[in-house]
Amino acid sequence: MAATSMIGAAVKRREDPRFITGHGQYTDDIKLPGMVHMAILRSPYAHARIKSIDTSKAKAMAGVRAVYTGKDLEGKVGNMPPVFIIPDANFKTPAYPVIAIDTVRYTGDQVAVVVADSPAIARDALDQIDVDYEPLPVVVNEEEAVKPGAPQLHSDVPDNVLFHWKIAGGDPDAAFQNAEVVIKERFIQQRLIPNAMEPRSAVARWDPGTGELTIWHTTQNPHITRFVFSLLNGIPENKIRVISRDVGGGFGSKIDTYPSDVVAIFATRDLGLPVKWVEDRRENFVGTIHGRAQTQEAELAATRDGKITGVRVKSYANMGAYTSTGPAAGVPTWLFGLVVPGAYTIPNAQIEVIGAMTNTTPTSAYRGAGRPEASYLIERMVDRLAGELGMDPVELRRKNLIPADAFPYTSATGLVYDSGNYQAALDKALAMVGYDSFRQEQRQQRQQGKYVGIGFSTYMECCGLAPSRLMDDIGFQAGQWEVGTVRLLATGKAIVLTGTSPHGQGEETTFAQIVSDKLGLPIEDIEVVHGDTGAISMGWGTYGSRGNAVGGSAVYLATEKVLEKSKKLAAHLLEAAPEDIVAENGKFFVAGSPGKSFSIQDIALQANLAWNLPDGMAPGLEENSFFDPLNFVFPFGTHICVAEVDAETGETKILRYIAVDDCGVVINPTIVDGQIHGGIAQGIGQALYEHAIYDENGNLITGSMMDYVVPNARQIPFMELDRTVTPAPQTPHGAKGIGEAGTIASTQAVVNAVVDALAPLGIKNLDMPLTPERVWHAIQQARGGSNGH
Repeated sequence: MAATSMIGAAVKRREDPRFITGHGQYTDDIKLPGMVHMAILRSPYAHARIKSIDTSKAKAMAGVRAVYTGKDLEGKVGNMPPVFIIPDANFKTPAYPVIAIDTVRYTGDQVAVVVADSPAIARDALDQIDVDYEPLPVVVNEEEAVKPGAPQLHSDVPDNVLFHWKIAGGDPDAAFQNAEVVIKERFIQQRLIPNAMEPRSAVARWDPGTGELTIWHTTQNPHITRFVFSLLNGIPENKIRVISRDVGGGFGSKIDTYPSDVVAIFATRDLGLPVKWVEDRRENFVGTIHGRAQTQEAELAATRDGKITGVRVKSYANMGAYTSTGPAAGVPTWLFGLVVPGAYTIPNAQIEVIGAMTNTTPTSAYRGAGRPEASYLIERMVDRLAGELGMDPVELRRKNLIPADAFPYTSATGLVYDSGNYQAALDKALAMVGYDSFRQEQRQQRQQGKYVGIGFSTYMECCGLAPSRLMDDIGFQAGQWEVGTVRLLATGKAIVLTGTSPHGQGEETTFAQIVSDKLGLPIEDIEVVHGDTGAISMGWGTYGSRGNAVGGSAVYLATEKVLEKSKKLAAHLLEAAPEDIVAENGKFFVAGSPGKSFSIQDIALQANLAWNLPDGMAPGLEENSFFDPLNFVFPFGTHICVAEVDAETGETKILRYIAVDDCGVVINPTIVDGQIHGGIAQGIGQALYEHAIYDENGNLITGSMMDYVVPNARQIPFMELDRTVTPAPQTPHGAKGIGEAGTIASTQAVVNAVVDALAPLGIKNLDMPLTPERVWHAIQQARGGSNGH
């Protein structure tokens, strides 16, 4: 509607002023009269039988209101349910009690809970609980866990195999039998810790008079947690209100519902007092889900001239001690397996995934969730094949990329890619890096004894998980539609209601831009309301880069309905036919007669007063729209990393980082760039720094920021960004997701660059993270030095 479009405008994020001035309202900011505080005693053992628990000393302490053990809650609250129940995979559902009853299964498992008048008293009371443990054998590695004789975590999960999932397309056996070249490689996707800036927390308040629960909660999906709370705590869903106004990051870790939340609800009902629980950083490391943790055996079949004919993968996924109440099992199966062929015309594929239970923190979605693992695998294998064939990695990619005129394209795994122009993104990135010149310079640098390399990632991803009818087929116990509501008040101000729940994505800004663009309203007159089940009818939350693709589409369609009603009312007031009405810059007039018009504010006032409406028109100016996509959306792009390795220290320095991404129609380029920046930073973190390490006894030895290395600002390079625009055919505004693209693309670009730098030494693969020590040892071993142990 607007002559100057708000779509594509670099509007500053409207939510930021309250954050940077300290006026945000996070869960820990909630303070209620009579509020008491909860603390959790966590197991120091990775696997042990609980012989006895003595809580008498803790209960006797002044200020302690209650102490709960697993036996206290047994039969009063339900077990944590799995959300992804993978079909046709012999999926098991072992019990996951909110507090361990007889056995603890990972370091950090909940053993007891104290509720007291202050956080300090609650924590001190934990020290007064006497637990007698009988240690049991421990297994932490996913491959070791499924071997005969391994320690068993659950009696109803034989051999610790939670599921065994397979997908195949084409004729992979024939492809490998007839292949001229077969490349084999083993990849370890190390365990990562999401580390959102705000740790998890909850404030639960029970009203015994109305039988209503209000819970302020750090979640990415308030309506889903409302359902789970209803299921586990036996409270009618319509009596629960979940509020998640400001959430300080999630990266997937706040999709899950956690035992601590369920216990807080039990405690507020039991005590009749508001109960607050706030996780500290140490708890966050052991009690909040982890990500990745997969070991993959990969094979690539090809012809001698570089045509890839097949891919075969066997992956062991470390699921931890329990199946978390989140995406969990869907991550290493559907979200990984479907996209293993990547951006390439690979006609034959076979993916097999074994989900292993171990004495470690449960795993679930971490930014990208399955797609980074798949993208890393195929991009590393393409580089390995290029090295084997003596072919330029760019030439090999060009030979195998899906052509722009082949869309919609059905992959070997059955996924229908709706759109793409992979060559255009590659061409733009190559021009930015000056590829031919770089290779010339690299040859000169190698003659000087320098190790400089270039790494490519021509990635694609599927996101905006959809449609809802597919969820039953893949075992996801949820819908994936969204509803948007656009309401204009009598004063011309607008309220937008969305069930997506941002935690850093900037939807308060982008959704307002969508409405402003179509209606001509000033963006400052539009309020976007989210994260409150008491105000919003329904929503499936924000994850899988679905916020704009699905939630934004619902808002777009609702705004179109408002616009159409506004045109009809304007036609009535102007005594014209609706088809003759022009809407432009917030004005409605008859075509050819712009001198006489009504503003959108005039229309809003008349609609709300209802003094002069056309026959049959309902009062008010408010519309809902439900949007259930027919397919995923498919962002793509090319990332290029140039890196130098110091052969004497093993240190990697990123010299340049170039990213050309395609997320369809861009609503706000500043927000898109910010999402890409953050995603790349986390991908670099996995490539070079981050690793959650357990010892053989199941102790997390990287259990604090002193030991778990998150890259700092000095370790993140300047990022050179550009984009191509291929509108998404499945969304009304042409937008795709962008929140995970940087993470999905970047890790392999960095590792490919380092391996390319070390190619003169014959190094073909390195396990992540590429720490200086690990790289130095690889160099020494390649040189045949005595220090290569």
